[in-house]
Amino acid sequence: MEYEALLNEAYENVEVSEECCRFEVLKVKGHHEGTKTVVSNFAQVVACLRRNPDHVIKFLTKELASSSEMKGDRLILSRKLASKDVNDKIERYANLFVLCPKCKKPDTELDNDKGKAFLRCLACGEKYEVHKI
Repeated sequence: MEYEALLNEAYENVEVSEECCRFEVLKVKGHHEGTKTVVSNFAQVVACLRRNPDHVIKFLTKELASSSEMKGDRLILSRKLASKDVNDKIERYANLFVLCPKCKKPDTELDNDKGKAFLRCLACGEKYEVHKI
């Protein structure tokens, strides 16, 4: 095959995801069901943060003073909350547990060492102790 034909075939077969860029905190999408708040795109939000869903849920339930339940890709909070409140808490989570305090890059990992939680930056090499949830 010619180069151009191979290149065109590659472009057709490559699947591009437009859900989140290199680092973008997605805004939650959801609705209310009675007195509950349903975040329907929670799995996508957590995937963009690159964190364990259980860790994010634990943070949100404490910050929003609400119990929660995960059903599939959806998070169900037991209180009626505005999406602005949930988005603010997810932004706060990103600032505390995702972004490096020194270089502000999202290339970080959460580590546990001797009962303490650390945020280790893969870009600049810094290691910071973070509050354990």
